[in-house]
Amino acid sequence: MPLPKAELHLHIEGTLEPETAFALAARNGVRLPYADAEQLRSAYAFEDLQSFLNLYYELTAVLRTEQDFEDLANAYLARAAAQGVRHAEIFFDPQAHLSRGVDMGTVVEGLWRALGRSERNHGVSTQLIMCFLRDEPVERALETLDAAKPHLDRIVGVGLDSAEAGNPPAAFREVYEAAAALGLRRVAHAGEEGPPQYITEALDVLGVERIDHGLRCLEDPALVERLVRERVPLTVCPLSNVRLRAVDTLADHPLPAMLEAGLLCTVNSDDPAYFGGYAGDNYHAVRDALGLTEEQMRELARNSFLASFLEHDEERRARCLAEVEAYRFS
Repeated sequence: MPLPKAELHLHIEGTLEPETAFALAARNGVRLPYADAEQLRSAYAFEDLQSFLNLYYELTAVLRTEQDFEDLANAYLARAAAQGVRHAEIFFDPQAHLSRGVDMGTVVEGLWRALGRSERNHGVSTQLIMCFLRDEPVERALETLDAAKPHLDRIVGVGLDSAEAGNPPAAFREVYEAAAALGLRRVAHAGEEGPPQYITEALDVLGVERIDHGLRCLEDPALVERLVRERVPLTVCPLSNVRLRAVDTLADHPLPAMLEAGLLCTVNSDDPAYFGGYAGDNYHAVRDALGLTEEQMRELARNSFLASFLEHDEERRARCLAEVEAYRFS
């Protein structure tokens, strides 16, 4: 039985397996520039974040209907449940769909057809976080937030993703202030490709409650001290960090140093179809490559529930935390 865990850094578009991409392409009459799923999988060799994003956005073309988004989410939830995920806070990128003429309602309601039944069907509670593309103009993000207003009963928060280098968080101050006024939770990718200063900006300018990635905080001891003192969660994605060349090999990953420093780290899969593993796969990989102890593994799982946006269901959080404490490693 896998270690119980929450997943807090997962892009639903990044769960599009090659076989699913071809099935949806056939359903929707979309022609992919690959002969078959195997050739597409061989394209998953990335030089950096941008080379991944190019393919990621290209493949979103197969997602057209509510049924497509429902099928995508259900496939992820089944895999996540099998790997011990009890709660998932799922990112989606509406701008990648709006730009193709797929409206917000199609995306949100399609996802919700799976998420709304997830606890019953998969034993996984879910929340939906809408991300803004930081390499697109801020005006687009404001338009996206406006388009989401009829669907805020389905959306718990906002995030900031896509190409980080040269796209500082501070540019999105107005968007995040508007999101806060709507009562939305706030997270942001920072400190993966971008410098530690981006983490500080995300905290001070955007008012975020969690930092997605955050690896480069270790370059700034004062920032590390602050993150520890304020108990700011970091949603670390180890296999992603290796595939996107943020670290050379998994054995070089700074996760042990981050835990040793007292940072509230969680382990997540990011875009698992592209990066070689889902949540449980990431846990197993860091355990084996970094020699993490059972207590460190338990700490990561415990952190995942503590860092989650489960304030509306403290009973579920307590139940999941009790599962973590009672877990016996084989």
